[in-house]
Amino acid sequence: MLSDDEKKKLNNRLRRVIGQVEAVGRMIEDEEYCVDILMQLSAATGALNKVGQIILEQHIRTCVSDAIKSGNAKDRDEKIEELMTVFRKYGE
Repeated sequence: MLSDDEKKKLNNRLRRVIGQVEAVGRMIEDEEYCVDILMQLSAATGALNKVGQIILEQHIRTCVSDAIKSGNAKDRDEKIEELMTVFRKYGE
C-alpha cells in the first residue's frame, strides 16, 4: 500500500502530532492562555487530518482502483461502500 518512504513521512508527521498533543497537556497543566491552547489543538487536529487524507488518497489510488479495474462487481461495490462509510465518518 505505502512505500517505505511514504511510511517514513507519515510516521514523522505522527511524531509531530504526538509532540503537539503533549504540548497541549503541558499548556493545560501550566494554565496557559486558553486561546494559545486552542491554537495548538487546532494545529494538532489539522496535522492528524492531513495524515488521514494522505492515507485515504493512497487507498483510493490502490485498493479502490484495483477493485474497479478487476471487473469484479462485488469487490467494486465493497470498496465503494467502504469509501462511503469513511466519507460519512469524516463528515461528522
